Amino acid sequence: MPHARSKLGTAGEAHARRFLEARGYQFVEANWRCRASEFDLVMRDHDALVFVEVKTRRSEAAGRAEESISQSKGAKLLLAGEWYLGEHPDVGEVVWRLDLVAVTLGPEGTVMRVTHVENAVVSG
Repeated sequence: MPHARSKLGTAGEAHARRFLEARGYQFVEANWRCRASEFDLVMRDHDALVFVEVKTRRSEAAGRAEESISQSKGAKLLLAGEWYLGEHPDVGEVVWRLDLVAVTLGPEGTVMRVTHVENAVVSG
């Protein structure tokens, strides 16, 4: 089961990256980790640094993927954003945000729906 979930996540991240790049985002890195959390994708949207949480589902029977970020997960992602900037001083003073890309796949693995939520997690 963990292997199947890992393959699903990897496929979703690849779809999300292509989706964002088609909209002009530039890829920075994938699967950046710290003790607080992990970013599936780090992208650039013009001058903004965008940390992307990707949620992938095979169906919406258990709920939509974009409904799956808890308040606790959001707090961890915000902390990870600060951590990332601390570990990457070369980024400098930059505006950053946390986005969500939700990918729903059909039975054959085809993309049924992609939803991009900018500023999906905000402080306060």
